[in-house]
Amino acid sequence: MKILKPLVFFLCINFGSLALGIYLMGNGPSSDWYTNLNRAPWTPPGWVFGAAWTVIMICFSVYLAYLFNKSNTQHLKLVFLLQVFLNSIWNFLFFNQHLILLGLIAISSLTLVLFYFFFKYKKIINNLSYLLLPYMVWLLIATSLNAYILLNN
Repeated sequence: MKILKPLVFFLCINFGSLALGIYLMGNGPSSDWYTNLNRAPWTPPGWVFGAAWTVIMICFSVYLAYLFNKSNTQHLKLVFLLQVFLNSIWNFLFFNQHLILLGLIAISSLTLVLFYFFFKYKKIINNLSYLLLPYMVWLLIATSLNAYILLNN
């Protein structure tokens, strides 16, 4: 039960940051700008994004609840805040401002932060680190989608 309170906290923060990202992207995926882009052939259908992010944020919240229970350092808090910022700002850069290169830099940085989480803190929470795998895989896919759009438009 010691994990329940931080789990609820991280669920609120993580889903809140997703909501902020959705707000910041405006009409994003349904905009004429996006629908007219030359997108990667491996771009998943729209419903996959919502399903993927739901699973990702649940896993990430469980991971964070256990990690912060074992290591609640200032450094860890800063890395987490950086992740929240990068995750939210990508939507604004890419969908709202159409800054594809800056979006690629943001999502690549977010990917590096997630891999940092995995390798830096794996010894602290061992196998629970594998809860990051859905997020890491999704970010690799999303980064490739962003890069494809940059290179083909």
